[in-house]
Amino acid sequence: MAALEDRIAQGRGDMPADLVLRGGKVLDLVTGELIEGDVAVCGDTIVGTGAAYEGREVVDVAGLTLVPGFIDTHLHIESSLVTPFEFDRCVAPRGVTTAICDPHEIANVIGTDGIRYFQEASLYTLMDIKVQLSSCVPSTDMETSGASVEAEDLAPLMGHPSGIGLAEVMNYPGVIHRDPGIMAKLALFAGGQIDGHAPLLSGCDLNAYIAAGIGTEHEATSAEEGREKLQKGMRVLIREGSVSKDLAALQPLLTERTAPYMCLCTDDRNPLDIGEHGHLDFMIRELIRRGSPPLAVYRAAALSAAEAFGLKDRGLIAPGKRADIVALGSLEACDAQMVFCGGVRVNEAAFAARRTIPPVGRNSVKARRVSPEDFRATANREETDVIGILEGKIITDHLTETIPIEDGDKRPDITRDLVRIAVVERYGKNGNIATGFVHGFGLKAGAIASTVSHDHHNIVAVGVDYADMAVAANRLAEIEGGFVVAEGGAMTAELALPVAGLMSLEPFETVRDRLVALREATRALGVTLEEPFLQLAFLALPVIPRLKITDRGLVDVMAFEIIP
Repeated sequence: MAALEDRIAQGRGDMPADLVLRGGKVLDLVTGELIEGDVAVCGDTIVGTGAAYEGREVVDVAGLTLVPGFIDTHLHIESSLVTPFEFDRCVAPRGVTTAICDPHEIANVIGTDGIRYFQEASLYTLMDIKVQLSSCVPSTDMETSGASVEAEDLAPLMGHPSGIGLAEVMNYPGVIHRDPGIMAKLALFAGGQIDGHAPLLSGCDLNAYIAAGIGTEHEATSAEEGREKLQKGMRVLIREGSVSKDLAALQPLLTERTAPYMCLCTDDRNPLDIGEHGHLDFMIRELIRRGSPPLAVYRAAALSAAEAFGLKDRGLIAPGKRADIVALGSLEACDAQMVFCGGVRVNEAAFAARRTIPPVGRNSVKARRVSPEDFRATANREETDVIGILEGKIITDHLTETIPIEDGDKRPDITRDLVRIAVVERYGKNGNIATGFVHGFGLKAGAIASTVSHDHHNIVAVGVDYADMAVAANRLAEIEGGFVVAEGGAMTAELALPVAGLMSLEPFETVRDRLVALREATRALGVTLEEPFLQLAFLALPVIPRLKITDRGLVDVMAFEIIP
């Protein structure tokens, strides 16, 4: 940060500002007015608005509207499938200047070393990455993960410059029923920032959850659910990820009256979605298109987000605030023409000047080789629990179907879209393999498999051919994890994710292109889902209702127990 005396002198105009943005109009998120005049920046701090300034560097922004940088209030950078440095390159040019991340994906694979990796990376990115400390590693005791993180493991990680507080507390039954491990983590962060995760929770259970000191919620999937959580004082984060798409349902709630308590987040969004549609910029455009007032939308994207997470140094274009500035062609188009992160103009030269750090979590897939016979579903009753996909949501239906037993096995039935799903333990701890049925993929042949399976990140596969499922699962071990598609005993598309089986070492553009090829390969198998791999990943997360699967079996999430 520049010297205090320099900031005062440049703000007063007694000396030239380090940077002056000239000719644009500033959207004031407090009054809603458009303010004419220059914006003066000293170091990483805005020192003047609404006046004429001289500057050592003057940038012409004539005809553009300046808004504060956007803040993604909850996401897992690992779900972008690239490293924090490539995520920075991918979304900062779109106006995202702050990302509040929970690194619990990598923490489930390699523990606190993964959290430390994100903390160190945050020191060098152009955007400001805030690293929450993961609260639920693993998410429950109904899965096998690569690591476990308890309160005593989190304590040494506190106090890092990137830190804000405790990340999403997914084990909401553990909160409500006072699980000692969860209580220890809540006590460690008492009075501070604690993020929520409470899908479909309401009434007295919701009261109890909020009373624990939890202040935000990104799992609301209906206006009714979001309204109750707003009424009880929670900050509701509208989420629009690659799979969990809640914007349309929650948009009617976003008004100038509610905007102070509403924010925007992506949670899990991959480079293909970002390339084809956008990131927070897409959400802003879509909310305005659907009728939310632009002032309310830009407040949610910046000022309300900053206030919700205690980031008093940003969220406005005003003296004393961090110089996170986005220059737009129009508010409705949310088309970033220039972006400044902490006073640094976002461009390839700035990205090239960054320091980077080595990746972590290599060679993390230690699963035993599997055979086609491992995917049989042995059973003695035809009545079968089936996971029902709801496209655009990560909650699922708990279906019941009658599936005949043939030679001791329940076979996939493509005529009813009932295909095999399996989770293979990947860490070499117990060799677990659990199988079940899922409805909603539209799969007609072959198999797809992945090591991205929230949050334990074991191998998860779906298929109609057991041999292809085995080929796919075994290939993942060979490439250190990733996404694969198999048909006829051969691979038809793949994306290696060697960083903890979650992130690529390639540029985001390369990952985006390979995701296009993967999508085409899955469609050739009959898959009808827009984002099959991330949809598949969430079928393994046992803290999202209603029926899920881990390496230990099918999980009835509403009862919070494994089905015998």
